[in-house]
This record gives sequence, structure tokens and C-alpha cells, in this order.
Amino acid sequence: MKLAGCSAVVTGGASGLGEATARALAAEGVKVAIFDMNAEKGEKVAADIGGVFCHVNVTNDESVDAGFAKARAAIGQERILINCAGTGNAVKTASRSRETGEIKHFPLDAFNMIIQINLVGTFRCIAKSAAGMLTLEPMEDGERGAIVNTASVAAEDGQMGQAAYSASKGGVVGMTLPIARDLMSEGIRVNTILPGIFNTPLLQGAPDNVKAALSASVPFPKRLGAPAEYASLAVEMCRNSYFNGEDVRLDGAIRMAPR
Repeated sequence: MKLAGCSAVVTGGASGLGEATARALAAEGVKVAIFDMNAEKGEKVAADIGGVFCHVNVTNDESVDAGFAKARAAIGQERILINCAGTGNAVKTASRSRETGEIKHFPLDAFNMIIQINLVGTFRCIAKSAAGMLTLEPMEDGERGAIVNTASVAAEDGQMGQAAYSASKGGVVGMTLPIARDLMSEGIRVNTILPGIFNTPLLQGAPDNVKAALSASVPFPKRLGAPAEYASLAVEMCRNSYFNGEDVRLDGAIRMAPR
């Protein structure tokens, strides 16, 4: 796919992996709309790259519809969708307090929240973006668009307390090929990246000894992943028209331990 001149939507584009990808796409001549809940950061990134910010909650139909309407009015129908919006939590399925002996289980509302954001929110954006892409004239090879999702290595080797997170990311992996097949006759490709331990804002505030231990757990290179490395793969998934229906780990060969 020739990227220059295309339009893109990046969910979770105000920080971390999404921000890096928005900047990388803009550097390729792509017009970028950022979907995020953080207006202050989102507006700043959009201003930096000459894009547009849309305040969007991916769990809400009306919010997502309004975001696509604003983005398309500003930069045109997107040919590229990058799904980076997501979150996580850590709660054991069932546990006993060491102090009191009290037994608790994973609160179902907290479990459902992660599924709604990471899995349903991703599918919501895919479905609405793909419907818009169907209105576009095909490019070379009959291509109309490219979609890149973000899962996690936790989809395959989730740690203790990650039942909800792993289920949500495993769902993203599981739906990649079926969606690619759904959209194959319309020339829309779908791929998913499974990042390992990346130096995103979530980790930047961690103590140095914690980051050092995490870095040491990576076989090679022994460091945290850089958001620009995620962005590089996301851009290649868009550019390379034979890249379709794939789930790719980007993790320095790490396999997560139970805890």
C-alpha cells in the first residue's frame, strides 16, 4: 500500500504505542486522526503531527461514531486503522487473605470492563472503520485498507492475575483471521501485533530496579521494547500488501513466567 496521502485513525494515539505509531505514520505522509480519552495529550500530539484529535471512548457506540465523523470530515475516509486503545488490571480469579483468611473472587464488573475496552472496543472500531473503507475506490491489487490491532504476549502466556487481560487479548488474536477472511473480498487486510514488555508511560514511572529486572528477563535484546519498534512493525503491516491475517509477537523472545 502506498501510504503517502492516505488517512488513518489511531486509537489510543495520545501516548505510548499509539502515539509512536501516529507519529510514524505522519512521517510517511499519512493524515492522522487520534482517538483517545486524554484530550490534553491527544491535542498536543495531533498539533505536533498536523493531525486531528477526537475525544473517543471505544466502549461507547455514539462516541466512536462521533469520532469517525469528525475524523472523516477533517482528513477524509481512513484507509488505515491502528487499534492501540486498551488497559489492564491484575486480580486473581479467587484468593484468600493472608491476614484475615477472607476469600474473594475476581469482581465480574472489573473483568467485564477489561473485555469491553480491549476486545469489544477493538471490534467496534474495526467494524465501523471497515464499513467506511468499503466506500473507497480500490487501490493497486484491489486494496481498500489495512487494519492493525494490538494484543499482547499475555494472549499466549498470561501471568497470575491476568485472566481478564489475557482473555481480552486472546480474543483479539482469535478474531484476527476470521475478520481478515470476512473482509478479503473487499480488499481490506487485518493483522495483530502481540507486544512484550515495552517502555510505555505505564512502566516509565516504575522504580529503576523494577525496570532493570524486567529488562533482564528479556532473552535478547535485554531491554524494554521501544514504542518506535512497535510503530515500525505497524507501519510495515500497512505498507506490505501481502501481510494479512497474521498475529506477530514483538517481544525479544520473552516467554512470561507465571508471576
